[in-house]
Amino acid sequence: MATPGGSFLSNKYLIRFCVFVFLTTLCSLEKGYALSLTERSADSTNSVHDHTHHTVQLNSLLPAKTCSPSTRGHDNKKASLEVVHKHGPCSKHNQHKTKIPTHTQILQEDQARVNSIHARLNGDELRQSDTSIPTKSGRVLGSPNYIVTLGLGSPPRQLSLVFDTGSDLTWTQCQPCVKSCYQQNEPIFDPSLSKSYTNISCKSPVCSLLKSATGNTPLCATGTSTCIYGIQYGDQSFSIGYFAKDSLTLTPTDLFDGFLFGCGQDNEGLFQGSAGFLGLGRNKISLIEQTAQKYGRFFSYCLPSTPSSTGYLSFGRGGEGPSNNAKFTPLTTVSQGGSFYGLNVVGIIVGGRQLSIPASVFSSSGAIIDSGTVITRLQATAYSALRDAFRQGMTGYPQAEAFSLLDTCYDFSRNNTISFPTIAFAFGGGVKLDLDASGIFVVVSTSKVCLAFAGNSDDSDFAIFGNVQQKRLQVVYDVAGGKIGFAPAGCP
Repeated sequence: MATPGGSFLSNKYLIRFCVFVFLTTLCSLEKGYALSLTERSADSTNSVHDHTHHTVQLNSLLPAKTCSPSTRGHDNKKASLEVVHKHGPCSKHNQHKTKIPTHTQILQEDQARVNSIHARLNGDELRQSDTSIPTKSGRVLGSPNYIVTLGLGSPPRQLSLVFDTGSDLTWTQCQPCVKSCYQQNEPIFDPSLSKSYTNISCKSPVCSLLKSATGNTPLCATGTSTCIYGIQYGDQSFSIGYFAKDSLTLTPTDLFDGFLFGCGQDNEGLFQGSAGFLGLGRNKISLIEQTAQKYGRFFSYCLPSTPSSTGYLSFGRGGEGPSNNAKFTPLTTVSQGGSFYGLNVVGIIVGGRQLSIPASVFSSSGAIIDSGTVITRLQATAYSALRDAFRQGMTGYPQAEAFSLLDTCYDFSRNNTISFPTIAFAFGGGVKLDLDASGIFVVVSTSKVCLAFAGNSDDSDFAIFGNVQQKRLQVVYDVAGGKIGFAPAGCP
């Protein structure tokens, strides 16, 4: 599945776009499991951590078939939404079992997302005039697997949206689906049933904000002067529709009038049941910026260690919780990708030993944290050092053949218990982050368990801290304060 973040539409989609604009004049709408680690090894009951090795029961690596929801980490003093894995037993999206992608498919989509992020960060995008439709594929894409449910409209309609820190525009499918809508689990949002829905005029300054958020110049619907957005993703999925505003309800007591979002009328691709996307990037139209007055650009989340459990996405400060124990490192600015959250990686520790990686390897390119990228990508030199050190600590286990982009795999089918080196990252500000046991492997089967890291083609591309490595960590974004924090054991 793709994720928003700004894209260029191909000539093929120019035709679709034009057809859509023409249809608006006729229709007068003016009114599992994915690649998450499936182990429960991060729980203290079945994991031993001695700062150099994790020791876990092999059966804790196998996927659970039933949901074990948790309230751990939730704070009643904050606006908090439950996070579920899209393809796990806790999600109603799991009913579409025939649509669950394979490990190979998810890795392919993940690599496509990474390629697109790198293109954007390197500035490899075609310029566009103010009157043209972009002609290059999407700048950000991938397979975000985590979903939250919130309310839109008056009265609010509950919608399940994929959330993504690499995206800015929030959008959902809208009736009457002038061109096309894919199957989703909840009823498709009908703006005619909302008392507070309003389309944005293409003459409004707000309409022009779409260009930086999507990479596409917005157009006007013929005869109605309604602002039209278009966002395409690198896997050729796309959404086109009206730029609008309506009431957003995060919790019964947290309501935002005039929330800007995309009301999709032509939505096609690999969206697989979700109602749309929730953009948590740094652009002016992201949820974080639109709720800044109330939440102060402060949010946090915890991704569960297994699809059979739940995590949370919280907004605002206050109350007790893991964030009080978080260690903060400065956020860095990414010049070519202002919507991304940058990190300053300064070192990697494997099995308690800091690797001999020149500082220039990390500083020459940079790093971002991204909730939508699955597998962490490292500069080629850094990855080689991590892989070699990890393999040295795993000589007692038989290796398995490489799997897709994962080149360090093991056969644990004859083991009841396994032990593997710890991995930690050193960030600017003297912060050392120990990855949870659930953030080190991807489990294809007991005979193919792979190190959940991959290398970039060279050292010039950005490192990307992916969502597998974020498992069970409470990740705290203090955007106003210019820092990001990590606390252990934020959720099961």
